Amino acid sequence: MVSLEKKDYIINRLTMALLPSEDGLSTTILETDEKFTIESRPLKIMDNSCRYFGSSYIGRKSGTKAVMGVTHKSPIMVDPANMIYFFPTTSSTRKNCIWLSHSHIKHHEKTTDNQTIVTFSNDEEYLLNISIGSFEKQFHRTAQLRTLMTTRIEQEQRKMDKILMSSEDEKYNQIYAQFIREIKKYL
Repeated sequence: MVSLEKKDYIINRLTMALLPSEDGLSTTILETDEKFTIESRPLKIMDNSCRYFGSSYIGRKSGTKAVMGVTHKSPIMVDPANMIYFFPTTSSTRKNCIWLSHSHIKHHEKTTDNQTIVTFSNDEEYLLNISIGSFEKQFHRTAQLRTLMTTRIEQEQRKMDKILMSSEDEKYNQIYAQFIREIKKYL
């Protein structure tokens, strides 16, 4: 494991987890191909990353509340363009809060002592001090947020496509659609 002096880490597509140190002052970053520690708190990294992608942690948390009504342990859409969503294992204000990337969780299972083992996309396993029920609630909330936001983004894209499509293009599309319907009658 490498220890980095820099404090300006930005969450990206390779980031699997943000793991706080015991004192909560530094963070071990798990990426798909490396693991390193930086001198910054997980919540600060989350906020800096949200800001890098045009909002803030508070802004994204407020957005989650507006979209789904979740106010505690909110999943966060870090970067909408790259579909990067993270969720906390406990209250984000607690120094032992771990942040997990939704898209990098390949598998999870309960242990005999009421903890959860997570298998990441690179097949690394990590033991979490969280019950399977709490983990699954957070995991499913994040999936719900991803689905709702993907739907909204796609709806807006369809509206934009309609605006950008010229009336001439629309005529050709209607003719093409009619042509396809006629061919399907004979198949």
